[in-house]
Amino acid sequence: MMTRDEFFRALLAAAKEAGADEAEAYFAEDESFRALASKGVIENYAVNTAGGLSLRVLKNGKMGSSFTEALDEEAIPMLVKNALASAALIDDKDEQFIFAGSPEYQKIDCTGDAGTPEERIAMALKIEREAREMDPRVKETLLGTGVETEHTTIRLMNTRGLDLTHSSDLSVCMVGTIAREGARTTTGHAYDFKRSFSALEPDRICREAVEDATSKLPAAPCKSGAMPAIFRNTCMVSLLGTFSGVFSADAAQKGLSLLKGREGEKIAAECVTLVDDPLMEGGLASRPFDGEGVATCRKDVIANGTLTTLLHNLKTAKKAGCQSTGNAARGGYTSPAMGVAPTNFFFKPGEDDLDALCAKMGDGIVITGVSGLHAGANAVSGDFSLLAEGYLVENGKKGQPVEQVTVAGNFFQVLKDIVAVGSDLKFPGGTGSPSVWVKEISVAGK
Repeated sequence: MMTRDEFFRALLAAAKEAGADEAEAYFAEDESFRALASKGVIENYAVNTAGGLSLRVLKNGKMGSSFTEALDEEAIPMLVKNALASAALIDDKDEQFIFAGSPEYQKIDCTGDAGTPEERIAMALKIEREAREMDPRVKETLLGTGVETEHTTIRLMNTRGLDLTHSSDLSVCMVGTIAREGARTTTGHAYDFKRSFSALEPDRICREAVEDATSKLPAAPCKSGAMPAIFRNTCMVSLLGTFSGVFSADAAQKGLSLLKGREGEKIAAECVTLVDDPLMEGGLASRPFDGEGVATCRKDVIANGTLTTLLHNLKTAKKAGCQSTGNAARGGYTSPAMGVAPTNFFFKPGEDDLDALCAKMGDGIVITGVSGLHAGANAVSGDFSLLAEGYLVENGKKGQPVEQVTVAGNFFQVLKDIVAVGSDLKFPGGTGSPSVWVKEISVAGK
């Protein structure tokens, strides 16, 4: 039985012997755990290990690929044969790359403890029970309340001497609640994402989910009109995540981003700095190298309102005449495409918390959540029209909860209209944001 090291080296050697100019093996493995609770019992329990390997070969300037889940000696000839056959059929005229390696890679620890299965199950049951017992108006939890953990390993090796490995851990606790009062029913959600299971804050997440649901019980549509608005941190995360593709050089070169060729231009308010930081300590998307093996680095995509760079992989950088920003992204070991994606992507926080932003705004609306992002947002034009909820702000204080309203605008205009960025930076995943105060947004209510 071959070890993994032996398999990788035998595979790359076989590719070269079969005529490949260069070859690359990419291995990804994911070990996951899930325990979801409902009505005091575990209703969904799963432990899974999945993974595989892809082979990319460069032959006469063309890149071909193949993949397998079986890492044994018998898989090698078929992997090589299929990858070379794929290269022969490719009609892509762009220059392709098997990367020799960066001069230096930052050391970054993305691992953490996962707890024992018994501890994870106990937490899932605890948060589900406490969410039901915290407020008499909350007697049920939503499907999906519980705990998940994940351990991921990536290995990248090629015939140019590159050999990189990266492992990461993720622990999540999540609570969904249902509140009822009279004929009214509302739902609330809260999540906590951490590297280590022991760092999760289940009590806080329970409180937030219960408060989220119960605070909406008196909600009603507000009057229509254009008004100052604050997108609360988690809501702004949703908006930024939806439109993050406009900062991809790949999208720009394909005509799918209005930011094409606009580096050096002022595209946002002076207070806006948008950061991509793959080396952030504790960042959920932190990594020392990208999908092509290029060393990652922190960069300000927008610096004080000015677009400084788009995000690049090796191919887009070559076409643009610049260096890769270390943002090559794979869709998984089964995907032959090499895309571009941000890592820990966030607006640099300011000095004021949400209450201070509200006090300075005076009158307006705080948007706490939006839905319909897939159907109601155009990722190319930046236009959006989304169902929203939140609360009014009157004389700087929290007022009437609001629901069943539609907010409409344009992401690029929002960037220009930002008055201030809050201090409450939050990362529900790889994208983060503080609360953001915008000069004006269109609200359609009653």
